[in-house]
Amino acid sequence: MRYFKSTLKGFSWMGLLRGSVRFVGFIKLAILARILTPSEFGIFGIAALMLAFLEVMTETGINVFLVQEEGKLEEYISTSWLVSIIRGFLISILLISFSPIIALFFKSPDARHILMLISIVPFLRGFINPAIVKFQKKLQFHKEFLFRISIYSFDAIVAVILAFITQKAESLVWGLTAGVLLEIILSFMIIKPRPTFNFELHKIKKVINRGKWMTFAGIFNYLFYNGDDMVVGRLLNTGSLGLYQVAYKIATLPIFEISEVIGKVTFPIYVKITNDRIRIWQAFKKVTIFTSLIVIPFGIIMVAFTKPIVLILLGENWVAAVPVMKVLAVFGTFRALIAPSPAVLLAVKKQEYVMVITLVSILGMGITIIPLVLKFGIVGAAYSAIIGSVVSLPVIVYYLRKVLRS
Repeated sequence: MRYFKSTLKGFSWMGLLRGSVRFVGFIKLAILARILTPSEFGIFGIAALMLAFLEVMTETGINVFLVQEEGKLEEYISTSWLVSIIRGFLISILLISFSPIIALFFKSPDARHILMLISIVPFLRGFINPAIVKFQKKLQFHKEFLFRISIYSFDAIVAVILAFITQKAESLVWGLTAGVLLEIILSFMIIKPRPTFNFELHKIKKVINRGKWMTFAGIFNYLFYNGDDMVVGRLLNTGSLGLYQVAYKIATLPIFEISEVIGKVTFPIYVKITNDRIRIWQAFKKVTIFTSLIVIPFGIIMVAFTKPIVLILLGENWVAAVPVMKVLAVFGTFRALIAPSPAVLLAVKKQEYVMVITLVSILGMGITIIPLVLKFGIVGAAYSAIIGSVVSLPVIVYYLRKVLRS
């Protein structure tokens, strides 16, 4: 069976979804940048960093497991839901418990309140129906478009309205919370099967055992994509962290979104042809060429027109972000070019390879980031991110050759 038509439809719908989501995100960011200061963004950034850290530390790989599983989806929905609820509760407790220490580490007393507030988000996320993975597993990307755009739009509207009223970082947290509540409601209203509280220990063990490599890969991936934020927040200040995080979003999101779309569409298709390595190799080459033709022009535009983009989207108060944004645009382009690789490795159930690749990236960035930040400030953090990406390339090539030749 040929999957070209499914792939094309997937690209179209996921491209529309990610484009629409990021358009909403850019509008939200452009409005909030004129209401909130870089320090307010930095305070929220600390809370978001810690939430993401605990989420990856407890990552179970449920979504990947459900896509990979060849049996009926219904068989593991209740088990996956129960695991997610327990995980969400654990993350919330940890956020509340460690909020004083985190605020002290980042030298930001105001962050403690935001950390306490954001702890409700992972608890609520645990109740989302895991059957939403059905959209991806069955290549129903048009349904995922409607589902996701509703959630992101609601999040943005709530955050902007509350920002106008409060002019505080809390508005971003309430936007997140509103989006999660809507996702829970929609996931039970429009998606079947619906999970129940059904405890089956052997299934829980199977889900966790299959997802253990995704846990490690998630931790390493988090450290690579957020380690620079931690160093900036610790060595510099919340204002610098706010500048760096917003610059990162503007410079890399258009590029990353393209690679995200491609990865999300191709992963379930690779799974369906996993026994034919020749077809996977041919598909991977086409995807890589396609990605390059789209991503490289975007990267050139971001580097060439950085200052006008900053002035249009953020305003004059954010001009200091221009130098770092240029470097981050280069980083984003390179990461997008190597992004098609993990989908192939995950499709053939080589999660451990993805983990090793990410670990190498972390080592490359980790060795260089502190001296570079001390010397060049936030621009140095961007340099270290590029170094981390470059050193992982030989490992990616090695594993791809190993998998596709077998």
